[in-house]
Amino acid sequence: MFLLHMVDSTVKKVKSQAANLITIFNLSFGGASIMATLNEAYSYSVLFIFIAAFLDRYDGKVARKLNQESELGKQLDSMGDIISFGVAPALLMYENILTDFGMAGIILTIVYIASGAFRLARFNITETTGYFVGLPITAAGTFLTFSYFLIPSVGPQFYMFLFPILSILMISTFTLKKV
Repeated sequence: MFLLHMVDSTVKKVKSQAANLITIFNLSFGGASIMATLNEAYSYSVLFIFIAAFLDRYDGKVARKLNQESELGKQLDSMGDIISFGVAPALLMYENILTDFGMAGIILTIVYIASGAFRLARFNITETTGYFVGLPITAAGTFLTFSYFLIPSVGPQFYMFLFPILSILMISTFTLKKV
């Protein structure tokens, strides 16, 4: 009887933290991407951001499926998102392209990260069901990361437009239906 109770208790604890664990993995891959960028392992950085995007896609679904949505999970998800889709892609692209633009590249990188943080904060304090307000940072960060593959095809000036466009879209107030 004691063993059965322990197993049941452990299953309940794992179930209650499953979504948060996925979010921690998302955040960890974002951190790994940053470290890969700092070590000039850009292909790994891109891979880690895409893995983080995959994990981010499922943490909320797991929380809803297990009926374990919480304020802690919402805040933790935002912390993971700012690292995995704000700092990691911005640093990746700064190191590859924007560093050549000096102070302008630094400013655009900071504006992108700050816009993502603002968008996440607004999301956390707003009750929106069925739609997003502004471009989600996960979409912006994934698109920015994907643009890494465009580096040989487009000029560096492309990124001087891409960063502010993504920043404006994140902080704008247009609505997007959730899918």
